[in-house]
Amino acid sequence: MRNKTRASWQTWSAIRQKLGGKSGLIAVPVRSSLSAPYVSGHFEPVIDTEHDDDTLFDDDTPYVQGAISVVTDGVTAVGATSIKLRIINADDNLVGTRFSYNHALYETGPVTEIDGDIWTVPISPSVRGLIPAGADLEFDQPTCLCHLVEDRGMDVDQNAISKQAAPSVSFVEAVDYWSNL
Repeated sequence: MRNKTRASWQTWSAIRQKLGGKSGLIAVPVRSSLSAPYVSGHFEPVIDTEHDDDTLFDDDTPYVQGAISVVTDGVTAVGATSIKLRIINADDNLVGTRFSYNHALYETGPVTEIDGDIWTVPISPSVRGLIPAGADLEFDQPTCLCHLVEDRGMDVDQNAISKQAAPSVSFVEAVDYWSNL
């Protein structure tokens, strides 16, 4: 972060204040491209797309569409340790992948059953919040709901001599959030 750029310091400070230390919540992206079930077998970026009739959102922005499309088959209850997944557009191997739903992060284990395009796999941790039937799961860019590890975890020294800072921020999963639901 450049010390001479006032806007970047103000943005950092605003985010720090909004989080409010360890009590705040933030959805942190989790790198998963090495294990993600891309059809091509390697990283595929999300794309901007339009409706079938070539129109955009009302504000003229395009839709963002992931390369991977997997939905749930049936309702997955809170506390469940396995899930049924229907492949819409993904590699035919959902073992050892990460996905999220409503910022709850999960990882799949060895397949227990395959019935056509429906895979039953164990997941860890157990389901944090109800996942409805047909829910779109986030395999492209999964996220995890987190807290800062420390209340002062985003403090940065505004060193006027070096004109830059290299802050490091640590997060921990907000398991208390899921427990309170």
